[in-house]
Amino acid sequence: METPTESPHGPLRQDTTSWAPLTQTLQVTGNSGGVPELVAGRRLVGPLQGFGKMWQKTYRIRLPAQSIEPSELIKVWKEEFPTFWPEGNRFYAPLVGISPGEVALISLQAGPMKLSTGVMVLYADHESFTLMTPQGHMFAGWITFSAFEDTEHCTVQTQVLMRAQDPLGEVGLIMGGHKAEDRFWASTLRAVGKRFGHEVEPETTIVCVDPRRRWSEARNVWHNAGIRSTLHMMTAPLRWPGKMMRRNDS
Repeated sequence: METPTESPHGPLRQDTTSWAPLTQTLQVTGNSGGVPELVAGRRLVGPLQGFGKMWQKTYRIRLPAQSIEPSELIKVWKEEFPTFWPEGNRFYAPLVGISPGEVALISLQAGPMKLSTGVMVLYADHESFTLMTPQGHMFAGWITFSAFEDTEHCTVQTQVLMRAQDPLGEVGLIMGGHKAEDRFWASTLRAVGKRFGHEVEPETTIVCVDPRRRWSEARNVWHNAGIRSTLHMMTAPLRWPGKMMRRNDS
């Protein structure tokens, strides 16, 4: 499993209790909101394993330093993480919260359809936490959320290191997915700022880290969350008789 060696504000401490244990496949312990468990048994996929161009995207707001301690902001962000997401998208946090090794299920609004996917908490401490994507997610990558003091400000940041997992995902990013991703995290940071009493417009920095497309990973399309979510929805009527039988037996 790949692990980042640095956080957005410096080297990560070698605190093994903050890292997820080594795992080969994701295990989902409980479902929420009827989200299909399409990530169970999937491998984790980092940005070096995807298909498309690699991007580093940084979204940032600055709050007055005296208004909130970074550690307190991260504590609240983790505890209330689902409430900051844009309307129409749901993050079903693990029962124990955002802790290393825990898996969260996600329902995302992608145009006219819903995508069912998930993430694993790769790293979490009092300064930052990082989510990692599984096979089938729209992109392969890490998403790091952090807060730190910066001169007179408390800087709040979301940083994504990502590349599309497969050719379909790459086309989707080109056809509007990148802009949707940018709007998503900008909206999230606005909500975080508002939670602490500040109306702040996020700054966005985008860098293409690797312009190459890795055609050897085109086969990742087999796990594509959009395809699997659509098939799951279309075959729902075929599963109804089984559900009815299980209810009658219980």
